[in-house]
Amino acid sequence: MARGIARAVSFGGRATAGWCSYRRITVAVCLGNLVAALLVLRSLTAPGSFAPTAPNRGGGGVVQYTEEQIKSVKESIRIRREAEPVELVQAVKKLRKVFAREEKRRKELPLVLKQKISYDILRRLQDLGDNGSLAQQRVVESWRTEKLKDIKSASTQNQSNLDLSSEETRLLKRALEFNWQMLMEDIGLWIPEEVIHTVHDDKPENEPEEEEIIAGPPLSPQCNAELHTDYDGAAVRWGLTHHKESAADCCQACLDQAKNAKPGELKCNIWVYCPSEFGCFSPDKYEHKHQECWLKQADQPKLNFKDKYSESYRDAHPTAPVVVPWMSGVISA
Repeated sequence: MARGIARAVSFGGRATAGWCSYRRITVAVCLGNLVAALLVLRSLTAPGSFAPTAPNRGGGGVVQYTEEQIKSVKESIRIRREAEPVELVQAVKKLRKVFAREEKRRKELPLVLKQKISYDILRRLQDLGDNGSLAQQRVVESWRTEKLKDIKSASTQNQSNLDLSSEETRLLKRALEFNWQMLMEDIGLWIPEEVIHTVHDDKPENEPEEEEIIAGPPLSPQCNAELHTDYDGAAVRWGLTHHKESAADCCQACLDQAKNAKPGELKCNIWVYCPSEFGCFSPDKYEHKHQECWLKQADQPKLNFKDKYSESYRDAHPTAPVVVPWMSGVISA
């Protein structure tokens, strides 16, 4: 029993001695880390720790550069200056000055004066009636010229008959002379430009007209195709429900119907086709579309329309085009 107690006491003494040794080592390591951290912190905060040291050439403190290095530095400075958008910066500055000046002029013109101008111009336009934009432009320009003339005449005679103060007269004169477009915008006056379209016909007088291209296969001579033509006749087959891919197919349908007609039935001898992708005009109430194929019969074929609709017809039918869009033909026996 005493021997066991002695061994336990001996083991406890060794454990205590080991624990004290581990503790001493840990404290020593921490102290070493602390000293290292203080040294690093001192080196970072010391003045001139990162200042580059100039090379000591010949014992002096001045850095000497070679001719090649100086040339490279000058070239770099020149390239950097040339890369700057100098012209763009100057243009932006000029635009800012122009905008500021125009905005100043716009604000200087009183609202009451703008209203007087707009009412005066509107009265002139109402007297003009419903005329084209070119006539309106002339009236407005005539008003501007007259108003400037009155202002200059009044300033020469040192009197004003425009019911305006001297300051308003001065502002109006400057706006009419130098800022007319902006003044028109301010009073809400906008007149569209009138475009005059002139057709230049350089074709010689005796040169034949170019033949129109007809979509689809060529037509048989038996079809007697005529462009921009509409023949009258009794309907053998309504085109509203009878469409063909081409004029040749429409003519062939007429030939086939006449060949296969039963006794007592009408035999087709006229075909009328709509080649226009936008449809074809007709005075009836129906909408005639592309590829309509009308089969007709007439003992004495008679033309409805040829080449162009007359001016009197177009006056009576405002939706009628100038040129007859249909094409047709009378089948030869």
